[in-house]
Amino acid sequence: MSNEQKVVVITGGSQGIGGALVKAYRDRNFKVVATSRSIKQGSDQDILAIAGDIGDPATADRVVKETIARFGRIDTLVNNAGIFIAKPFTDYTTEDFASKISTNLAGFFHMTQAVAAQMLKQGSGHIVSITTSLTDHAVAGVPTVLANLTKGGLNSATKALAIEYADKGVRVNAVSPGIIKTSMHASENHEFLAALHPVKHMGELRDVVEAVLYLETAGFVTGEILHVDGGQSAGH
Repeated sequence: MSNEQKVVVITGGSQGIGGALVKAYRDRNFKVVATSRSIKQGSDQDILAIAGDIGDPATADRVVKETIARFGRIDTLVNNAGIFIAKPFTDYTTEDFASKISTNLAGFFHMTQAVAAQMLKQGSGHIVSITTSLTDHAVAGVPTVLANLTKGGLNSATKALAIEYADKGVRVNAVSPGIIKTSMHASENHEFLAALHPVKHMGELRDVVEAVLYLETAGFVTGEILHVDGGQSAGH
């Protein structure tokens, strides 16, 4: 199996960090399975696009079945799909809570469980989740309880799974970014957002991509929460 072309599954793979990860893995000759609600199949036959709601367990089952049918294996899972809603705690609605739980927690749980079962059969694999540096520190003026509740849970689950699978050939890590410059953030907010980082600028897509690719090749690293946050987690 080690001589075969490797396969990565990337959730939230249609744009932003996910889109950048799809390109980066293809540039490294991985076959890629990309999922999101509205993703469409392109011309590259080594990229399999599967549209679906990440919070629905049926999506995870379909991703694994179609990936194995098409490519025969899964070497890496990148849990990138996520929703970020910044509101004062008492302003969150039940709809906000449900959407965050569905995408950030249920999406992680169903996809990771389905993919991990395949990796355990193979005796090898790597799972990486994109979380947020906000789980390590609160920022005055940026109320993010639902992000802390959900993404903080992923950081803890990362360590638990890393230990559970440490002797089974499956590594489990997370990348914990600061605020990354994507279309999610309006340009008029960039100056304020940049100032939230000790280095005084926002992160770029390549910063997260390079962190994920480092973990991809770091065979002795598991259970790691790799901060890519311009110093946020170190202090202010």
